[in-house]
Amino acid sequence: MGLFRRRRPGSDSGTAADVMPSDPRTPWPDQPVPSDVTAAADAFWTGWDELLPEVSSALGDREPHRVEHDLCMLVEALHPRLHFSLERGRQAIYAFVLSGQEDPELRPYTDAWKAGAPPDDAIWEYHDSVPPVPDPTEVTVNFGEHRVRLADVRVVAQVDEDVVDVAVHHPVFSDLEEAARTALTFLPLDATLGERVAAERLRRVETAETEPEGAVGLLEFRELVRTLPERPDESVGASD
Repeated sequence: MGLFRRRRPGSDSGTAADVMPSDPRTPWPDQPVPSDVTAAADAFWTGWDELLPEVSSALGDREPHRVEHDLCMLVEALHPRLHFSLERGRQAIYAFVLSGQEDPELRPYTDAWKAGAPPDDAIWEYHDSVPPVPDPTEVTVNFGEHRVRLADVRVVAQVDEDVVDVAVHHPVFSDLEEAARTALTFLPLDATLGERVAAERLRRVETAETEPEGAVGLLEFRELVRTLPERPDESVGASD
């Protein structure tokens, strides 16, 4: 469950905690991009260490908004186009997730950030892309008046060597507006595979308003993708 997430201006899927100019007519100012990636990552982790007691206190009080601004500034100083979220951890209590949405221009910054991260412990774990949900079929999301169970998502996949073309179906698609259908098409794929694997392995993604023949559930789809041959540039043991 995301506690809050920073998204760049213009994102169409924000949250109540998004950072926006106080006047919507005011253009978002140009923000500098650090030229020294390693130094920028080191500066982030120095700031994180200084802020961590306040972060822990705010989360313990269930008031993450108290540290939202400071965390936004830390991430923005690393690169203004990066997103972040505080999540429930998979092994630790909390997870800090940094995402460049698989933009290759941002990968050096997330790589340097991850390389400089402290070891995961019982309290915190750190991810340089959005990780997969342990069991996406247990997830229910809200789209307007609809409560949507990802267990009802069906996927048909066509494998082409080491990539996959997919069509995604959910029974509620016919009741949703186009933007919501698009969001619900991609959300279960990211939840099932994780942001990085989805970006690397999925080539064409389509929305299917009727269930395609031969469709499978999300867990079966995950296993299919995991059987794809490893790419030469994939690092062995990648976490996400």
